[in-house]
Amino acid sequence: MIKIHFAVVGKLKESFYRDAVAEYQKRLSRFADVSLCEVAECATLKEEAALLKRQCRGFVVALAVEGKKYDSEGFAAKLKELTDAGREVTFVIGSSCGLDESLKRAADLRVSFSDMTFPHQLMRVILFEQVYRAFMINTGSTYHK
Repeated sequence: MIKIHFAVVGKLKESFYRDAVAEYQKRLSRFADVSLCEVAECATLKEEAALLKRQCRGFVVALAVEGKKYDSEGFAAKLKELTDAGREVTFVIGSSCGLDESLKRAADLRVSFSDMTFPHQLMRVILFEQVYRAFMINTGSTYHK
């Protein structure tokens, strides 16, 4: 089974965000061995990057505002390309201050979900949902309309 990792800064404070992530993590477990690692917020982005880098495995996708934008089908195709090749994938979300440049440069791919700014904690839910949606698209499910 393919391995999908999520390496993120900070813990979710609101229970509704935790519940949403847990639900999508459960749904994703049909398709992949999913792990979530939360690292502590630090005084600098450089310190956070060091903690996050230790959690990265396989193909690393960093969420960054300047990253490549995909529609849902394109994101699903990219994930299919990786999983069909047997690649382990790590998605990285920095703190509300972003990611250190060294981690962005080290990533295999930088992805931006929008030019808009989203609450940091909500972005985790959005990422989990979009990864789940990608698997559903790739299986031909009616989830994606």
